[in-house]
Amino acid sequence: MAAKKNTSIYVVAFALFAAGLGWLLYSGLSSGSVYFVNVSEALAMEPGKLIQARMFGTVLPEGLVPAPGGLGATFVLADKDNPAVTVSVDYRGALPDTFKPGVEVIVEGGLDPAAKVFKAATLMTKCPSKYQKQRDEEKAARAVKG
Repeated sequence: MAAKKNTSIYVVAFALFAAGLGWLLYSGLSSGSVYFVNVSEALAMEPGKLIQARMFGTVLPEGLVPAPGGLGATFVLADKDNPAVTVSVDYRGALPDTFKPGVEVIVEGGLDPAAKVFKAATLMTKCPSKYQKQRDEEKAARAVKG
């Protein structure tokens, strides 16, 4: 009789654990879903689906206008694979030191379908490969000297 009582406690505990784990997975996956797309993919999607997305591309020199006061910029982002496909981006916030025309960036925010502008809340620049090349050259020069 005591063994049957212990079994029911374990079954109830397991059911509660499974239900809690299921709820955590469901709530975590549904609220944290963010599309990661390039410019072409973003423009091909339905505007309502791009409420929250990460988009990457290359900053074009044309259309780069720093915001008054230095916090933010409006710029044109080109698709990495097809530079003819572009989207305007409006970002308000501190710009990274490496932000300039020709650099690859990742912006996070959403597409304003009425204005056809991507409103970015965050902006990150990709580290240029020239830094890696420069470090490799310096390392090789030290190896030759040492």
